[in-house]
Amino acid sequence: MDTCVLKGKHLIFLGSSVTYGSASGGVSFVEYIAKENGCSVTKEAVSGTTLADVEDISYIARLKRITDERADIFMCQLSTNDATRKLPLGEVSGNFDKDSFDTKTVAGAIEYIIAYAREKWDCPVFFYTNPRYESMEYGEMVELLVKIADKWKIGLLDFWNDKEFNRLTEEKKATLMADPIHPTKEGYKELWTPRFVSLFTKALGN
Repeated sequence: MDTCVLKGKHLIFLGSSVTYGSASGGVSFVEYIAKENGCSVTKEAVSGTTLADVEDISYIARLKRITDERADIFMCQLSTNDATRKLPLGEVSGNFDKDSFDTKTVAGAIEYIIAYAREKWDCPVFFYTNPRYESMEYGEMVELLVKIADKWKIGLLDFWNDKEFNRLTEEKKATLMADPIHPTKEGYKELWTPRFVSLFTKALGN
């Protein structure tokens, strides 16, 4: 794959433990993308944090503290922590007004993040989901995100509904995933990174 389109670009990643790489020594797809493609990155990732704006280290609070003046790509993780904590799901709003969203809900937080990133950086915005695991709440979050992505016409890397990943044998998954949520270094390098790079390359016109 020709990935030179990413060379010299600046990518911003917002997320929690999967974006951080909590099961792989703090190394995730973010570092691999930067190293393999000659691009710069900002990784704003704190384990255990939520999309819903319920504390001063939640996604939105940290998003507002990113000082980068430029971004060519903005990618946000659909946090599993909102599902674990059973935070309010909320609903897709009927408008695009950033200041109207209920950011204490998952839906409102997602829409706020999209609106904020577009307003601040005017670049392609993406979200990604976790692969499938035993969580009805996270499944509902994925369904919600699909609707929001369609409304806002943003990019979505949906591992939850990924047929290729869901067909992997348990033996193979054991090498790619440290647990049902967190990838290993091998998982990041072999499965996750190429998918991100392919998505970003297409978005930037190559």
